[in-house]
Amino acid sequence: MPGCKIIFYGGVNEVGGNKILLDDNGIRIFLDFGKGFSRRARFFEEYLKPRSANGLVDFIKMGLIPDIDGIYREDLVEMAGKKAITPEVDAVLVSHAHADHVDYISFLHRDIPLYMGSTCHTILKSIQERAPRDFEREVLDFSPKPYKRGAKPVERKIQEFRSGRKFKVGSLEIHPIHVDHSIPGAYGFIIYTSAGPIAYTGDVRLHGARPEMTREFVAEAKAAKPVALICEGTRITDLPMEESEQKVFKEASTLVAKHPNAPVFADFNFKDMDRVRTFYKVAKESGRKMVVKLKDCYYLKYMSLDPSIGIPNYDDKDIVIYKPKQVSGTYADGDYYGEDAKFASLPNAKTAAEISENSSRYLCALGYFSFASLIDIRPPAGALYIHSASEPYNEEMVLNQERVDNWLDKFGMERHQIHCSGHAKGPDLFSIVEDIDAGMLFPIHTEHPEMYVRATRKMTVVEEGKAYAL
Repeated sequence: MPGCKIIFYGGVNEVGGNKILLDDNGIRIFLDFGKGFSRRARFFEEYLKPRSANGLVDFIKMGLIPDIDGIYREDLVEMAGKKAITPEVDAVLVSHAHADHVDYISFLHRDIPLYMGSTCHTILKSIQERAPRDFEREVLDFSPKPYKRGAKPVERKIQEFRSGRKFKVGSLEIHPIHVDHSIPGAYGFIIYTSAGPIAYTGDVRLHGARPEMTREFVAEAKAAKPVALICEGTRITDLPMEESEQKVFKEASTLVAKHPNAPVFADFNFKDMDRVRTFYKVAKESGRKMVVKLKDCYYLKYMSLDPSIGIPNYDDKDIVIYKPKQVSGTYADGDYYGEDAKFASLPNAKTAAEISENSSRYLCALGYFSFASLIDIRPPAGALYIHSASEPYNEEMVLNQERVDNWLDKFGMERHQIHCSGHAKGPDLFSIVEDIDAGMLFPIHTEHPEMYVRATRKMTVVEEGKAYAL
């Protein structure tokens, strides 16, 4: 039937996995198309993965993606034993580059254009270069299945936008506005439909390094008088607390200053450029150099080009690139391939043995998934481990806390939690909802949507797959 409706295929009673379909008289756009980590973890893990040889069968059968005709890649549809048809979605609006908002774009049809901020596009380029191609992370381009030697990846149609510059998809006018989150290039949207404006927050916070960006979105959304607001609620149950990036810097700086002879290991999400900047500053002010993983040089390579982000490049005099052992068991530069070899051959690249010679001179940005490097670096007892991510989440994955503690106990390391979340806490979320005062509220990206009744009586607890008319 004609009209304007919203259908939620992800982010319902879960943190992340947003897949929100807006259908306005046949103009259909998705707001994000992300991976649901908790949903996926119910059935799969590192050594039990969805089978790529089955196309999309495993993903659809286990409820990881919606069973909708006319949105998926031809090759994957045919591998699943179905007939490919012309895509019936006009666009995907990408709020930001976190996996729980973008990764399952990997499965979408090549002719569906992606709209994203220029910084978001840059981050996705760095992610793509950083790691080997993965079936569940082919956002910017994809390799058709079955794989054919010499076949070039299929590039997707990508349109960049900037904050405040409106654009159109069919009859829909889109107003993207930057918001503050734990990754640069995050956006909310005001979408002008036949039923009236709809506002979508993406992921937001008011306590981060740039709260004025989120306030700008809230002000613009309020002025638009939206008929509906789609709002995240990751931390809706969290009580007020003092929290800021400046507090992270002060606490980490004070801690490191009190232990001038102790090696420091900082564990944080390297896509969080505020946190990169914070620990780089902590290292410099304590007379140390910041050690980064070789693979994280890809982030520095791209993000250092944007002066507004303010982080150093990989060849900065206060950056050391950690050069891990390769399969051959040597540290020879010839063991590395592609741009990895370039990073490993730089004068500021050091081996574990070289770092170990005077480990107190360094602040190592080597987190949980680099713990094996501790065996080679051999930190003395009393080394500091600063966990600067949410408890127990680090935005995109659940950590095994018991395993973390086992590693720290084994090396006699002191554990400290110093963090500023990428998501607004309960009182700030209520304030955002009350200020915008939309005709309807759809809570998503939360396990506790019912909590929003404290802010508005216009709240609808969303059911997955149900169409909501506007």
